[in-house]
Amino acid sequence: MATQMPALGAGLRETKKQETRQLISDHATRLFIGQGFERTTIAEIAAAARVAKKTVTNYFPHKEDLALDHQEQFATSLARAVDARRPGESALAALRRAFADSVASQDPVAGFSGQEFARMIADSPTLSTCVRGLHDRRAHHLAQALAEATGARPDDITVRTVAELLGTVHRVLFHRIQELTLAGHPDDRIARTVTAEAARAFDLLEPALSDYATA
Repeated sequence: MATQMPALGAGLRETKKQETRQLISDHATRLFIGQGFERTTIAEIAAAARVAKKTVTNYFPHKEDLALDHQEQFATSLARAVDARRPGESALAALRRAFADSVASQDPVAGFSGQEFARMIADSPTLSTCVRGLHDRRAHHLAQALAEATGARPDDITVRTVAELLGTVHRVLFHRIQELTLAGHPDDRIARTVTAEAARAFDLLEPALSDYATA
């Protein structure tokens, strides 16, 4: 019985940490939406969550992390889709399939964030810049995955070009989802619209990339 106590204690501590992190994140999002990202201070977030300012920064080193808490998942999403392609499936086909799945599930990483959250990002120069940086990071990770898939160097011009083409399509579709969200369209309608538009966008790349990086 005694040998199980450390593991149990560690589990409880981890659960408590996750609860505290979520509490801080929830209060931060509420304040950001209510009064704007730029105007909200770390001190206000700490007071709302009833924790010390140091606790907030321990969990979220940068203020942007409080608003965009899926950054790593976003940045690596395209690379992971390429790594998970099926036998005989090209990188383009794998990314088309992954995007279709993300739209069907209305995944926040694809851009389904809700109107208030989308407005918060659009109204904040800091967050808008951060999102642009995340798209760049995503293309970089994708280039690395394509290089590994094809046996090329990450700085190979073909790899870099393909990564930028595929990354740009996803960037355009992400902003399209945000645009429709800001216009007040419900998620189901957005999903239908973007599904049709994504098919046309990906079709443009088929002649050049249908066999590229085939597993």
